[in-house]
Amino acid sequence: MHWSFHEGELDRPDVRDLLAQHFAEMRAGSPPSACHVMPAGALADSAIRFVTLRDGDGTLLGCGALKRLEPGHGEIKSMRTAYHALGRGVGGAVLGQLTLIACADGLNRLSLETGNSAMFAAANRLNQSEGFVLCGPFADYRANDFTTFYTREI
Repeated sequence: MHWSFHEGELDRPDVRDLLAQHFAEMRAGSPPSACHVMPAGALADSAIRFVTLRDGDGTLLGCGALKRLEPGHGEIKSMRTAYHALGRGVGGAVLGQLTLIACADGLNRLSLETGNSAMFAAANRLNQSEGFVLCGPFADYRANDFTTFYTREI
């Protein structure tokens, strides 16, 4: 298994397709007041580092982003595994890479928000297995019945 990480790639058609799928599914499966998915264009912001994970033949496996919130604190955004790569450890690999980037960028805390319905069960298991613990809302988020917040020191 030879996987490689790439930074950027927001202009690649396969990345755009995966992000469009992510956006559509998050919008369809989340109440409008609790849906915080970022459209692809917003991921090009200078406060965000976007990574993709590719198989040895160049096939896109997944993606994720790290958004700098404030000194020392970052947020994990837009984590997505391609359907054909589910169950292969892609989410953990992307989260690990984003954590390495956060450490290299001088961050000491990572936070994230996700849903708490069955649609988000795998994401919640991954977050907990990677040392994230439940916390209250951070940044501009507000508490609601659908959203779960996590944080972790790194």
